[in-house]
Amino acid sequence: MDRQRLIFHIDVNSAFLSWESVYRLGKDPQCLDLRTVPSAVGGDAKSRHGVVLAKSTPAKKYGVVTGESLASAYRKCPDLIVVPSRFDFYIQASQSMMDLLSQYTPDHEKFSIDEIFLDMTETIHLFGSPLETANQIRQRIYEELGFTVNIGIAPNKLLAKMASDFEKPDRCHTLFYDEIPQKLWPLPVRDLFFVGGSAQKKLESLGIHTIGQLAASDPRVLKAHLGEKYALLIHQYANGIDNDPVGEREAVNKSYGNSLTLSRDVSDFDTAQQILLSLCETVGARLRADNVLCNCVCVELKTWDFRVYSHQATLPSSTDSTALIYENACKVLHEFWDLTPVRLIGIRTTKISEDGFSQMNLFESSQNQKMRTFEKAIDQIRCRYGVDSVKRASFLSETAIADHAAGKSKHLSGGSKETQ
Repeated sequence: MDRQRLIFHIDVNSAFLSWESVYRLGKDPQCLDLRTVPSAVGGDAKSRHGVVLAKSTPAKKYGVVTGESLASAYRKCPDLIVVPSRFDFYIQASQSMMDLLSQYTPDHEKFSIDEIFLDMTETIHLFGSPLETANQIRQRIYEELGFTVNIGIAPNKLLAKMASDFEKPDRCHTLFYDEIPQKLWPLPVRDLFFVGGSAQKKLESLGIHTIGQLAASDPRVLKAHLGEKYALLIHQYANGIDNDPVGEREAVNKSYGNSLTLSRDVSDFDTAQQILLSLCETVGARLRADNVLCNCVCVELKTWDFRVYSHQATLPSSTDSTALIYENACKVLHEFWDLTPVRLIGIRTTKISEDGFSQMNLFESSQNQKMRTFEKAIDQIRCRYGVDSVKRASFLSETAIADHAAGKSKHLSGGSKETQ
């Protein structure tokens, strides 16, 4: 008989906010712990422009949500403490966690900068029971790295991710097959992974309000209202069915990307291009930090009704330049977007190669070479003095909808998830 799979999903609680607190407490142990007060990471507190990239649990109680504008967040919570982002340190904190988790199994998959799946099927016997092992991991992360996580324990990735979203923060939860009727099915249908606001409305119009009702529904009715592939997917998810394997960790990422769920729908090129520039800033910096180049740029859009579209273009030569990635991303956007209102914009760079082994481009202009040198110098300044120490002028306007370095991507194989 095959052994039942055992999957852990580790999710950092309020990741950017937690890591910012760890950084500040490391510099001054007596400073205010941002996790204990209404606070947020992102944007410019003085001008009140930009978006909320992460919020504390106390801020969440005021209704502050990730992706909304700072102006909106301040209206909900006038005493909100807003601090700039520090992506260089967040990447370090994330890597420290990944290194710790690699001690438990070689089979793991980085889901995003603050989430990872572990396949513990073949190694759990080395550490103890699933719950004991998960609690050991959770305690080690707090004691050694200074921040808290939630851990979901289940027989597949979908249920493990759902379990990690139960009561927060700093908790471990199980969701095995025999627990589905008690723990999963009573939840609102909107809580099911991959069910967005538009799908929620359609499901509720059919009298489906809970995950259990969705699990028991007739797939033929769902297909008639939601489309065959999507209906089948969420019906399987509601029944706890997910056969997606935990992918192996690779030496070089297959792609580098970022996406941002917007606080309002966007339907004009100027705003969309500014968001693309914001995302290209972080993607370009990550490429340069890993000494790799990309040869393909893909733009991804999720419309107001949760339909996902993408379009890509191969570059004339491999690059890590923010400017060149942004230039080509804008071309791609104009080629396929018909201005249908969108609620998420993403960018992904693929065909990744090591910088040191890429073929020299004999036709690269001296201007492009200077731009690469300039961008690497900017990276060094931001690494030393913080990511907000240097900003493009286009992000200083009070009307800017995006922060100058915003967004984080979260993807399961075969689909996208909104930033939480």
